Amino acid sequence: MRLLKQSRRVLQLHPHLLKFDFLKGHGLRYASFLHQEAYIGGKWVSASSGKTFTVANPANGKVIGHVPDMAEEDTQAAIDSAYEAFQSWKRTTAKERSILLRKWYDLMEAHKDDLALILTAEAGKPLAEARGEIGYGSSFLEWFAEEAKRIYGEVVPSPASSKEMIFIREPIGVVSLITPWNFPNAMITRKAGAALASGCTCVIKPAEDTPLSALAIADLAEKAGIPPGVVNVVTASRPNTPAVGNLLCTSPKVAGVSFTGSSAVGKLLYRLCSTGIKKIGLELGGNAPFIVFNSADLNKAIEGFLVAKFRNAGQTCISANRIYVQSGIYDQFLAACKEAISKRLVIGDGFSKEVNVGPLINQSQINKVEGLVNDSVKMGAELVLGGKRHDLGGLFFEPTILTQVSAEMPCIREEIFGPVAAIQKFETEEEVLAMANACPHGLAGYFFSQDISQVWRVARRLETGMIGINEGLISAAEAAFGGIKESGIGREGSRHGVDDYTHIKYLCMGGIN
Repeated sequence: MRLLKQSRRVLQLHPHLLKFDFLKGHGLRYASFLHQEAYIGGKWVSASSGKTFTVANPANGKVIGHVPDMAEEDTQAAIDSAYEAFQSWKRTTAKERSILLRKWYDLMEAHKDDLALILTAEAGKPLAEARGEIGYGSSFLEWFAEEAKRIYGEVVPSPASSKEMIFIREPIGVVSLITPWNFPNAMITRKAGAALASGCTCVIKPAEDTPLSALAIADLAEKAGIPPGVVNVVTASRPNTPAVGNLLCTSPKVAGVSFTGSSAVGKLLYRLCSTGIKKIGLELGGNAPFIVFNSADLNKAIEGFLVAKFRNAGQTCISANRIYVQSGIYDQFLAACKEAISKRLVIGDGFSKEVNVGPLINQSQINKVEGLVNDSVKMGAELVLGGKRHDLGGLFFEPTILTQVSAEMPCIREEIFGPVAAIQKFETEEEVLAMANACPHGLAGYFFSQDISQVWRVARRLETGMIGINEGLISAAEAAFGGIKESGIGREGSRHGVDDYTHIKYLCMGGIN
């Protein structure tokens, strides 16, 4: 209640923040953390050019806000602010950082319903799913509030009696956090929680489609008492993003970069960071295999399929993409899939209570998904269900099933990032492992089997960084999230989440008698 009273007080002091009338009709309680300014050095600021860009609801195309269209000059100001703040933040104790992160978490929890409304408005995600993301996102602040006190060093047995050898962990410095539109809340907290726990300061660059969630998170960080300059948010339009991203990677004041997004952009940032030999964490694209063996529990496989494929309309990096079903259960699985999709998936505006599949994020994305389906059908894929833009129009696409697919088709070769399932029949375990592993990406994979020997064999041989075994929902703050191959470098969440934000310093103490 104290936190909610604080929000009421801030709202009374700043009535100009009541700008987002579109949310009032959906039950918005407090508008004090809704901003149309960026956040640099503890201040809410406009772009130096005065330019802005629009943020629109993908469900209906309506403009919901305008935020600063920042360029290199503004980004440099944010980096300078973070660099200055780091000089004092790095000297805070782990307990002090833990307390502030916990306060931030408490505010996220207190405002979770309003944060979900913002997320649904700018990302189109169904409200129930948005609430799930807010809970997931805030869990990282809670987790790293605890982990801040457990970033341990080591005492190593010395080879000489006159020396003592000690390893300590220190924060690397200012970090750039470049986040995607599909999880605009959780991808920030997952990175920023670990960075601040480690003693780093940060500059956050949210996706141009979904900046409002980032600004709301920054506002709550400010209310939690996190000092000015420790958290900064730079907003930029798509045309300005390359220049902003370039500076965030190449500035000598930036010690590390964490990026979640496509493999193509990740490779570009990797090259940019090489000029300064910066520490980098990359969580990149996936093309997740989803394997159903003959021994699988069909009901569990269908439940896992629905959540792994259609969560956020298929727009997650760990979405099931290539569906492989063993011949003995193939017909049953396909029939059950068609029935489940037809009866259980409701498409529409995320603010409608019954909706569980929202729109795609933008025109570029729906064009890509539509083209991928059409090209696969031209190459011989069979369209079993859906396959076109929904009657609702706009950015809505029908949940789709393709069968008779092959490795050279776009629906298998490319990450779909949409509500399209490409289902392929297989005969043997060896065959499906060869197909699943014949991919440059290795983020996540899923398989369903009741054969314990097979579970261990496949889990060891499947070439992905994460595997859901008889489970379609695998993400958690406690989990080490990340991939192999072209799906990234490093891990987020878990106790390993601080690795990207710390380095090991070796202390050798001599002259000991």
